[in-house]
Amino acid sequence: MKTPKKIFVTGIGTGVGKTICSAVLVEHLKADYWKPVQSGDLEQTDSMVIKNLANDKTVIHPERYRLKLAASPHKSASLEDISIHPDDFALPDTKNHLIVEGAGGLWVPLSEEFFILDLIKKLNLPVALVAKDYLGCINHTLLSIETLRKNTIPLAFFIFNGTFDEDSRRIIKKSLDTQTQILNIPDLETIKSIEIRKIANKLTNI
Repeated sequence: MKTPKKIFVTGIGTGVGKTICSAVLVEHLKADYWKPVQSGDLEQTDSMVIKNLANDKTVIHPERYRLKLAASPHKSASLEDISIHPDDFALPDTKNHLIVEGAGGLWVPLSEEFFILDLIKKLNLPVALVAKDYLGCINHTLLSIETLRKNTIPLAFFIFNGTFDEDSRRIIKKSLDTQTQILNIPDLETIKSIEIRKIANKLTNI
């Protein structure tokens, strides 16, 4: 195997499809998966979703934190009297490719002074940034790209998740550096493993 790829999947906001895109990347690379912080939905976590969508050999590494309330992690942790610190996190020990999925976007707080952005820097990973088309997505996308650029975090992949207005797509593409690879993941009529596999098989040069 070539040097294993380790990629941090984040989004321009909450609900843009990070977990589905993570599943596609996991399936394409036959990678391991890790969700460092799960905030809420403990009966149907993102790790469980990946396990159901990816191939049965996928290694799912346990979350560092599993918080009960479906809210910003800093609020969920506070209600459980938990303090989240940068030193709490280290990449899972694996020789395989690894997809790491964040919570929400770059400025989601894990504590009062520790954000997803800081976690990415702590783990020293390149980013796959997921965007979905909605009114305001251009602003959120360009702000996210600029944040990564100012923090010298490599934007390895930009993912257009679902159908995009061409005018929005054009503006976003102009803001990307030439080394960023653009991926297009179509809308899914049904979210099933066979659909994830079909999309994963069509990806190239990752």
